[in-house]
Amino acid sequence: MAHPEQLDRTRARRPVLALLASCAALAGAALIGAAPAGAAQAAVDIAPGVTYRTLDLTAGAGATRVHVLDVDLSEPKVALGLLYPGAVAARAPVSRLADAQGALGGVNGDFFNITESQHPGVEATGAAVGPAVADGRALKAAVPKGQRFGPALPPGTSTEDVFGVADDGRARLDALSLDGSVGTAEGTLPLGGFNQYALPVGSIGAFTHEWGEVSRVRATCGTDTDRAAPCSTDTYEVTVRDGTVVSTSDTPGSGAIGADTTVLVGREEGAAKLRKLATGEAVRVAYGLKAASGAAYRFALGGFPVLAGGEPLAGLDDRTSAVRTAVGVADGGRRVLLLAVDGAAAYRTGLTIAEVADTLGDLGATEGFGLDGGGSTTLVAREPGSSGVTVRNHPSGGAERPVPNGIGVFAAS
Repeated sequence: MAHPEQLDRTRARRPVLALLASCAALAGAALIGAAPAGAAQAAVDIAPGVTYRTLDLTAGAGATRVHVLDVDLSEPKVALGLLYPGAVAARAPVSRLADAQGALGGVNGDFFNITESQHPGVEATGAAVGPAVADGRALKAAVPKGQRFGPALPPGTSTEDVFGVADDGRARLDALSLDGSVGTAEGTLPLGGFNQYALPVGSIGAFTHEWGEVSRVRATCGTDTDRAAPCSTDTYEVTVRDGTVVSTSDTPGSGAIGADTTVLVGREEGAAKLRKLATGEAVRVAYGLKAASGAAYRFALGGFPVLAGGEPLAGLDDRTSAVRTAVGVADGGRRVLLLAVDGAAAYRTGLTIAEVADTLGDLGATEGFGLDGGGSTTLVAREPGSSGVTVRNHPSGGAERPVPNGIGVFAAS
């Protein structure tokens, strides 16, 4: 007979209340061949409203262990925020991001531009796929669907989908689209990109100091449907400082961008429109992210929905098992579950995306969101009384992978 701590993903989903009762009674029987992580453990209070625990599951591909941070957002001192290294085009391990920002826990976030093997000589930017918001400030917009890294998106979803916390303090899933323009003497030009590693074909993108120092060439490579397509040979860059064009170039550049400066990069038709701008000309660049729900977000990051209204989305992959990271929303957005599959050899078979959705639902979530997995999967939490976090799962690559962002758990003193 299976130990009550072990959840069987090969059977039909069990009622939520029954599973929650078993979670509350976690005691500690180890799996056969258990990894150094040891037995599944009962919930440990990290801070008021924040608990950490591990669960052992029997998934379709074998034994799996998941690490869970359970966050009660109705606790006045508890909040979620974006972990990131201070620039969109930059990466750092989750533990370093959490300690630098004073988080007491967190997980890795969005998928990202990890390699450029199809474009020799082009630098991988490390920038995330989807939108990002930090402290109420828009950092970037989403790349075209065909330019994303990661598993295939579920039907009906897009790179604009986000998980975030709105101004009302509740977590939710939403979609954030770019709302931007370039005002010139001849009229208004649409803005097709904002601090993103891939621009739509024929568009104009804006890069600000939030982007970082990495080359902007990658933004003109690939197409809306083919990430590996050659880089465009028809490009143009315009630098705008304090509302005035100060320089132009036939190729995208690199280096830090000043807080008073916006760099516009155009490809194909977008490049042709930028070539009409002259040095000294007045230009007004406006940009922001617009939520499908109309909500204003304190923080948000990209990934893809897996659970809605308490039910898994149709068409989720139920064949490919892997180490994964996900986030669930429960209690009307007042409770959040951060979940990471352990990457130790005994558990590395992991979960399918469909099993991730089921697991989140069994833990009480009504909405679920998939994040980057594999070698990126990391969950960190601070030991009570400690000044820094520790990595609680075993990263499948043997060490933390630097990532562009993550979800941080914060508690005011």
